[in-house]
Amino acid sequence: MSKAALVILLFWVAAAMAAAWLTPDIIHLDFILCSPNHAHWLGNDDLGRDILARLCAGARVSLTVAATVTLVTFSVGTSVGLVAGYFGGWLDRLLMNITDVFLAFPGILLAIAFAAVLGYGVNNLILALCLTSWVGYARLTRAQTLALRGRQHVLAAQVLGASTPRILLHHLFPLLLAPLLVEATFSIASLIIAEASLSFLGLGIQAPSASWGAMLRDGTRYLLVAPHYVLAVGVSLMSLVLAVNMLGDALRDRLDVRNEC
Repeated sequence: MSKAALVILLFWVAAAMAAAWLTPDIIHLDFILCSPNHAHWLGNDDLGRDILARLCAGARVSLTVAATVTLVTFSVGTSVGLVAGYFGGWLDRLLMNITDVFLAFPGILLAIAFAAVLGYGVNNLILALCLTSWVGYARLTRAQTLALRGRQHVLAAQVLGASTPRILLHHLFPLLLAPLLVEATFSIASLIIAEASLSFLGLGIQAPSASWGAMLRDGTRYLLVAPHYVLAVGVSLMSLVLAVNMLGDALRDRLDVRNEC
């Protein structure tokens, strides 16, 4: 199953890369809501645009947003968790209280609020998701750091006079990398859903740019007369998210990671 998931993920990565050579915004009034045919394999949307080309463009948006947010939140959350878990005391309490404030609200609701305040556009969408997605990494890193900071090799490094950044980066972080990579994999799937949800609500990617969430929203208006529109987008979104989650499960089994939070 993991091989099939990898093939699906690679397919969508290739489709996202191919989107640069496609023309998803060309309007063909003669092909409005046309069913799949030899010229347009997945049919056309409500403006006659090729659905397959727009799916590729939407995949590029989803993967770019998910990858960017994951990279930023991985860095921020891991840094916060390392500092809190290693130093402890009042700094740990302060950082974890801030984390608990963000955890007190559902992540998608916070993302909706931030997106509404910041405004439209892909940059604001990424910022809104970054503000709500770092807490998982912070809590996981802190829990692992608390368990590891008393290890013999860490105590030996302290006795030998190693600097704090060196201890964090060279003696603790490598031991945290396996569970963090698994967390990042599942985070990518969640972020793809979050981006689609915000775009579905009109708070994410705006027309004429392609977004799977916006395409789903537009397709629901014509569900009875053109079900291929919603089905194409829905199956694409499901396949990508399912593939990423399956790869996350396979990675967790391979690295033998157990939840210790």
